[in-house]
Amino acid sequence: MKADPPVVAGARDIDILVYGATGFVGRQVVAYLAHHAEGWRLRLGLAGRDRGRLERLRAATGGTARTAAILVADSNDFDAVDAAVGRSRIVVGMAGPFAWYGGPVVDACVRFGSHYVDITGETVWVRELIDRYHEQAAARGTRIIPCCGFDSVPSDLGSYLMATHIRRTLGVGCAAVKAYFQLRGGLNGGTLATYFDLHESGEAKASRDPWLLNPTAGRRPPADRDRDPGGASYDQDIGAWVGPFVMGFINTRVVRRSAALHQQWQQAYGPDFHYQEYARFDPPLARLKATLITDVLATIDRAVARRFTRRLLKPLLPKPGEGPSEHTMAHGWFRTELLGFAAGGRRVVGWIRDQGDPANRITAKCVGEAALALALNAEALPGAPGRGGVLTPATGLGEVLARRLRAAGMEIEIPAQ
Repeated sequence: MKADPPVVAGARDIDILVYGATGFVGRQVVAYLAHHAEGWRLRLGLAGRDRGRLERLRAATGGTARTAAILVADSNDFDAVDAAVGRSRIVVGMAGPFAWYGGPVVDACVRFGSHYVDITGETVWVRELIDRYHEQAAARGTRIIPCCGFDSVPSDLGSYLMATHIRRTLGVGCAAVKAYFQLRGGLNGGTLATYFDLHESGEAKASRDPWLLNPTAGRRPPADRDRDPGGASYDQDIGAWVGPFVMGFINTRVVRRSAALHQQWQQAYGPDFHYQEYARFDPPLARLKATLITDVLATIDRAVARRFTRRLLKPLLPKPGEGPSEHTMAHGWFRTELLGFAAGGRRVVGWIRDQGDPANRITAKCVGEAALALALNAEALPGAPGRGGVLTPATGLGEVLARRLRAAGMEIEIPAQ
């Protein structure tokens, strides 16, 4: 980590910098911000490795992006990264795999005091950020908020809203939240590259720790309900067949960090709070679908864990910068059913749902609104203005993000009406 830079008055001429703007999801985030920042006089910046691609993106996007600053900053060029981050109030990290490209950007954000959000699901890398930067960012009131895409906003924000509702309306703590996902969408090359890197780097094993992102004091031996689900089963709580949710090994760690941080701040979700999530399967043939899809996903994971199979699969899959068609993204959707258990046994049901491909369109909406929350609603954020650290969507953005997402068309019903 470099020495702290000098503070230059008036140097922050960029409100929101999108770093990795020309990637597949990066382009959608730029388009989202260009549309939704219009009228707020926010100055956008587009950063990446190739000036020509950045200029073509700016010209094609229009809106607020027409006047966006162009900054060429390869992640290996630390001076260029510093120059870009030092001009920016908020940085949106879009260059993945983040374990390859994200470190210098976060390092600069902590040194310059620039707030940061990204769409990573790389929990081992997030653990490294916590160990390296949490205390310094907390002392400075700088919010470093990974996992602000579809991983892990619905899970993290949903569980936070459920726990808050139970505490406020029932007057007791929240003992547990269970989330059940259904979705339709596609994958982009960046997500696949990250998944392959998880196995190539050997980090897949470390990512299995249920308490990976918790403060050290918040870790405990996992109970059965804390362990990642391993197969299809019938869930009596909702009367449906369920299986492991493909992103559950990411989202559950983020939610548990949120709960642990709130407990440190004397705002506990509830005594001995637990969180788990699943993929839900409806009739007809719900049991068969749950079993078949669970087995297929497990087979794919075992195959990708082998170097030989990875070499065979990579040429057949989308490359970084590639992704699903406009039709696929427009017709995608997700639905999350939330079941909250109050201390004492009462249950509360909630929903989060939206139209659009979760990995791409919903991710762009989530991280875009996270950046806008930091830019436009700073005084209303939880713990504002002094809260900082390596945070989560719930602890860093909280109900402000929920209000913004509702206004942007996401249905968030806590409790369900």
